[in-house]
Amino acid sequence: MIEHFEGKTAVLTGAGSGFGLECARIAARRGMRLVLVDVQQDALDKAVAELEPRGVELLARRVDVSDADQMQALADAVQQRFGAPHFVFNNAGVGSAGLIWENTLADWQWVLGVNLWGVIHGVRLFTPMMLAAARSDANWRGQIVNTASMAGLVTMPNMGVYNVSKHAVVALTETLYQDLRLVTDQIGASVLCPYFVATGIAHSERNRPVAMRGAPITASQRIGQAMMDKAVASGKVSAADVAARIFEAAAQDHFYIYSHPKALQSVAQRMQAIVGGENPPDPFAERPAVGEQLRSALRA
Repeated sequence: MIEHFEGKTAVLTGAGSGFGLECARIAARRGMRLVLVDVQQDALDKAVAELEPRGVELLARRVDVSDADQMQALADAVQQRFGAPHFVFNNAGVGSAGLIWENTLADWQWVLGVNLWGVIHGVRLFTPMMLAAARSDANWRGQIVNTASMAGLVTMPNMGVYNVSKHAVVALTETLYQDLRLVTDQIGASVLCPYFVATGIAHSERNRPVAMRGAPITASQRIGQAMMDKAVASGKVSAADVAARIFEAAAQDHFYIYSHPKALQSVAQRMQAIVGGENPPDPFAERPAVGEQLRSALRA
């Protein structure tokens, strides 16, 4: 829980767009010191150009969050410049679609590297720094927020690699919450589970590793990408709306953060099936036309 944000330090990965950029804007308005992290240099430069003139004390780093050495260098730089961060937003992520057996080894390594290992590195590097700060000051407070997805709570078809990465982030963050409760009352944890929100993740191919660019994609991947684009474009909840909820959660120590609470009906159905020992429910029960469209396209 963070009661007051002014003068405190926020580390935000994926800060060049989407939730990361919107949280950086809120943090700047609240007088926080910013550490902006992104793998896309032009997006990072644009964020710096927007926020630096506001008089914000700022550190910007181009970092591939899947790279342990780069993340270690980031943590060292934060410690040297600002000390332990109070708010860590492990947010960088990439999207992926396609039938689970059609994803290549490179697909798995890239998506899990960014979506899961990026969070792992953020947790393992910044949590000890935050705990040390808490031990030295009884009034010190901090919050770690990890970005998962509604895909971390349900298992939509044709999104296997992405689902796996986000389910892992939910499990990691729930465990982090419990582990922190064992050792301190000064640091909280939250997990963000957004549904379809326009953040730029639908166009993750712009940040694919060079070796993967131009690689052929399967029909299922093309179909999944098209459906994702359509769903994101039709969304009515903005990244700014979600960022506001993130700060509310950090202030109130709320664990689960949702962009679309109505989507939890699918989560409830999945949990009921698990408890009842039933087969996984039809993910398109509420939208049968979408399910039929996907089946028809994949069987064509």
